Amino acid sequence: MTYETIQVRRVTGGCGAEISGVDLTRLSNRQWDEVRRAFVDHGVIFFRDQDLSPEQHIQFARRWGPIDINRFFTPVEGYPEIAEVRKEKAQKTNIGGGWHTDHSYDPAPAMGSILLAREVPDEGGDTLFASMYAAYEALSDGLRQTLEGLRAIHSDEHVFGAKGYHKQTADTVGRIGNAHAVRGDVTHPVVITHPESGRKALYVNPGFTVRFDGWSEADSKPLLEHLYRHATRPEFTCRFRWTPGALAFWDNRATWHYAANDYHGEQRLMHRITVAGCTLS
Repeated sequence: MTYETIQVRRVTGGCGAEISGVDLTRLSNRQWDEVRRAFVDHGVIFFRDQDLSPEQHIQFARRWGPIDINRFFTPVEGYPEIAEVRKEKAQKTNIGGGWHTDHSYDPAPAMGSILLAREVPDEGGDTLFASMYAAYEALSDGLRQTLEGLRAIHSDEHVFGAKGYHKQTADTVGRIGNAHAVRGDVTHPVVITHPESGRKALYVNPGFTVRFDGWSEADSKPLLEHLYRHATRPEFTCRFRWTPGALAFWDNRATWHYAANDYHGEQRLMHRITVAGCTLS
């Protein structure tokens, strides 16, 4: 794939591309078209040295679609559209420290998430990504046929609810809240057709998928765990090293991500905006 107005370097064969030669506050229409194509082609795109104000961060996000305000994260003061992803020096628990895809617990899951680095540790704090295109395409024909007819149940309750993970983890108090805002179970196809690329992708994730529709959790567990192990094979993944002003924009319909929690004693502050999506089929 060739680009004329931006430079695109693939991070790995699995997913991800780093884009250079652009200022996200001053994208020409041609650059915008090519950035959008790179996003669809690679699942997650990265930029360096983007000195965005909160207003410019919001403006960039709105160019992609309506903003989906996260109901559980603490917002940046004065900017409810921007979720704060913070870990202080004394805190041990990070946010996003497990493979997941954002907002799969919503009836219309998020299209994408735009994460901007404000403060990063000297070492560690990378984010890993995995391609659900590659994961699906590497499955055996028989397993693909089995999964095509299944739907899975996703939920926010076990993570954000009154008895969920973050209520049991005192370390995230003040960073995650609004347990009353959980909406319970939703169902999505286990295999989706991406609305822009037309490619098929695996759509379950360890963070929010609880079982297959019509199956018990016990019956679902072996197959889900097999899919989770398969989807994180190294050849499907990439890893991004953050620097101040770096920005990552990932496609929640085509990737998972994982925030590495390997920087205890150092502070990390990120600003995230989530772009709304549509129902999946």
